[in-house]
Amino acid sequence: MENLNHYMIYSFDLTIVVPLYNEAENLLPLAERLSAYLEHSSWNSCVLFVDDGSTDQSLSLLKDICSCNERFQYIRLAANGGLSTALKAGFDQATSPWCGYMDADLQTAPEEFELLLQAAEGYDLVTGIRAVRKDGPLKRCSSFLANRIRNSVTRDGIPDTGCPLKIIRTSLFRQLPFFKGMHRFLPALVLLADGKVKALPVSHFPRKAGKSKYHLWNRLIGPAVDLIAFRWMRSRHIRYHIEERG
Repeated sequence: MENLNHYMIYSFDLTIVVPLYNEAENLLPLAERLSAYLEHSSWNSCVLFVDDGSTDQSLSLLKDICSCNERFQYIRLAANGGLSTALKAGFDQATSPWCGYMDADLQTAPEEFELLLQAAEGYDLVTGIRAVRKDGPLKRCSSFLANRIRNSVTRDGIPDTGCPLKIIRTSLFRQLPFFKGMHRFLPALVLLADGKVKALPVSHFPRKAGKSKYHLWNRLIGPAVDLIAFRWMRSRHIRYHIEERG
């Protein structure tokens, strides 16, 4: 896929990728928060919204939002492909050395990218951990169970791989095998590629508008299927180290 032909994407240290699907109610407050953060970010940063085939007013709002801020860009996917697809599409567009990721629902704070950026030296992925979850009891329980099952297989040591606040080296991300559902395994995939991972506690907030895209199927059953795929991929992963050249 071709990269966005715009100088803004090429002149930044960090591209914050924001995948979204039917998040019209959250986009204006999200844009305000992101705009305020960019003014004070310790890194030269921009934002790339990825509309994953929304059917509400998200696209119209994105056009207005991006026309008012030269650090905002958007792409729209032709069809809804899910979070892994939207993330890959966004990261594929960026040429900045680092990419960030946050959801559009404002359950994490863009200002806390600073925590991750300050810890980035020497690491390839810095991920947040939602220390105090502000979701309903069913969502908290299903997420806890999913993380425990996933960690029993991946052994990546990350108790909350689903936290939607991360930064990752763009070059390393592009080396990772990425399929649908693989966003749940980013720490494990980075470790598999001999990268270094750091996890930090971040804030979590209740959703104020819009609807969650997660339910029992895509929080437990779907990830279980993805876990089988990850185990197969890990067992077939090619690793080598060149000992000598001549």
